[in-house]
Amino acid sequence: MAETPHPTITIDLADEAATTALAERVSAVAEIGDTVALFGELGSGKTVFARAFINARTETHEDVPSPTFTLVQTYEFPDPEGAIPVYHFDLYRIEEAEEIEELGMEDAFADGISLIEWPERLNGRLPGNRLDVVLNHGDDAERRQAVLTSHGSWTARLVGVTTKADVND
Repeated sequence: MAETPHPTITIDLADEAATTALAERVSAVAEIGDTVALFGELGSGKTVFARAFINARTETHEDVPSPTFTLVQTYEFPDPEGAIPVYHFDLYRIEEAEEIEELGMEDAFADGISLIEWPERLNGRLPGNRLDVVLNHGDDAERRQAVLTSHGSWTARLVGVTTKADVND
């Protein structure tokens, strides 16, 4: 049986402010159990996206460093039902599958919202309910291109994070 195609939208990002605005829109619709997988080369804007995503919903501005050495940083989004944990993973330094198991990712996938930089290190073990965000370098130092591919419940929400001006046909 053939795999169902997943909706994909490509967005040109003129500068860091445009990347920030996109991340804020994605954050606004993120829910418990969601994963946002951030793909891209070094310097493509993954940490800029993660920082904006987290700060869009925290009560106070957070210093959001890339967790390259700690591998995971946690934050909280306020919610009337109780705080929502947000897990920011950076798998750049992961070399062995056993290291991933020690991070508690399964709990993060179930109980919170997960942002994952370098998700390709999971070797196909990404959850089915996720938004893949591929950030590519653009024509100049400031420009980026984001390719968003929805999986699971993100399919219904993908349209809500883009504007007509964003979408490249």
